[in-house]
Amino acid sequence: MIEIDAHSTIGAALTAAAERWGDAEFVAVPPNPARSYHPAGYAIGYRSAQAEVQRLMERYAARGYGHGQRVALLLDNRPEHLLHKLALNALGACCVPMNPEYRAAETAYVVDHARPALLVTLGARLGAVEQALGLAAHRPALATDEDFDTALPAAAAAARTDAPGPDTPASILYTSGTTGRPKGCVLTHEYELLAGQAYATRGGLATIRTGCERVYNPLPLYHVNASILSFFGMLLSGGCQIQGERFQPTRFWSEVRATRASIVHYLGVVVPLLLAQPPSPQDRAHGVRFGWGAGVEPQLHALFEQRFGFPLVELWGMTEMVRLLSDCIEPRQVGTRAFGRAVPGVEVRVVDENDRDLPDGRPGELLIRHSAATPRRAFFAGYLDDPAATEAAWRGGWFHTGDVVTRDADGMLHFVDRRKNIVRRSGENIAAAEVEAVLLTHAEVLQAAVLAVPDEIREEEVMACVVPKTMPADADAAARLAQALQAHCLAHLAYFKAPGWLALRAELPTTGTQKIQKHALFGPGVDARRAEGVIDLRAGKTRREAR
Repeated sequence: MIEIDAHSTIGAALTAAAERWGDAEFVAVPPNPARSYHPAGYAIGYRSAQAEVQRLMERYAARGYGHGQRVALLLDNRPEHLLHKLALNALGACCVPMNPEYRAAETAYVVDHARPALLVTLGARLGAVEQALGLAAHRPALATDEDFDTALPAAAAAARTDAPGPDTPASILYTSGTTGRPKGCVLTHEYELLAGQAYATRGGLATIRTGCERVYNPLPLYHVNASILSFFGMLLSGGCQIQGERFQPTRFWSEVRATRASIVHYLGVVVPLLLAQPPSPQDRAHGVRFGWGAGVEPQLHALFEQRFGFPLVELWGMTEMVRLLSDCIEPRQVGTRAFGRAVPGVEVRVVDENDRDLPDGRPGELLIRHSAATPRRAFFAGYLDDPAATEAAWRGGWFHTGDVVTRDADGMLHFVDRRKNIVRRSGENIAAAEVEAVLLTHAEVLQAAVLAVPDEIREEEVMACVVPKTMPADADAAARLAQALQAHCLAHLAYFKAPGWLALRAELPTTGTQKIQKHALFGPGVDARRAEGVIDLRAGKTRREAR
């Protein structure tokens, strides 16, 4: 494995990996004749990847981009994203991955908040990007993958001339917060390399064999899982990252087999969708050693392992700290939502609302730190331009995750619930406040409250309770209004954020200070999806390409 020390940078790690692993495959893409890019598949070795990264570095540098600047990438899940990221990081520039599902206003927000010097996008997305930039106050230079080599605009300001170091920002990843606006997590070279090191050395069932692993990861490259955790785990250990376009249950096993994957990544939504596929003699015709992910439903955990013949190893991490905890040592606690114990470099506490330690078995908030001497080492550097939020999350010298867990007497941690006001849908964190804010801009809405409800496929779904200015006269009118409200959200938000369920109410329960009491919206033990008057809008939540 490539060794990481206090002076390591991403560019140096890539050079060392290319020297050690040579022509071994580094990044691959499964074949898919229906895909618009690399339909026959794609693979690039370490030495060739370094050469392409060097070419990209020279192109960026020739146009003035480098250390101290930010460059936004809207290249979807294409392998080119990873090569551009490595080139930018080696120069000392910070990569800002963009979510292709964002609508114009969401993209404009990220552009205004991150203030990139340059935005590189796919030619097919140029029109949508220009529409978004029309709403933004900040105007970065703009280039497409099609004209990058011939018409890359010059940087408006000069880059720094010193070399990047371990504390140089490598990425800004956006994660939803309870305030409703995404927060930019600043991740350094040290963070990303130590995340890869943790991935490659966790051990047990998740042991990474040097020079031979092939990780199939169909998760998006604007998230920490694929773009940093598994990617740098493979770079440091000489493995190959197999980058899927997105998870597709009907193609999952054919792509796993075609790419000779030895490890697969999953989210909770993946497991029931794969189990729903018709049983086949090919169910075990693969070389997968283990799956690594989070959120498998307890009742499906053993069922999946028995059918497909490999363990699903549950882990816990977050964008702010992804040197993961994992239930990877036998005997595991399958079917219990267990996700591991504290490890050196990730200390934990379980506390009440006043940050007082709770006894084992009592649910409380998970707090984490590196150590007493260096609590923030290898964590994110902070929320971009939001020191108040950063310090609030770090109050008392521990990072407050917002996740509710329990701890056994032997230290095993079990997940209980998500943080307040966050809906977790198919791996996406959706801020309830952000959806509420959009609903409140509709001319017919007086009040809105958004919460999570269970979903058998996607873990959770968005439920909106809305007080309209005029209550509809009948069920048909109510359905039309509900569909109009969903369409309003779809016009301003990524499709996955729009309500999948909606209830129209004459009023919402509030406290004496007029705060909405979400816990009182439905009675105790009531399945909100089955409550009177609730309208099912899930069929309207379809993925749309941003053009």
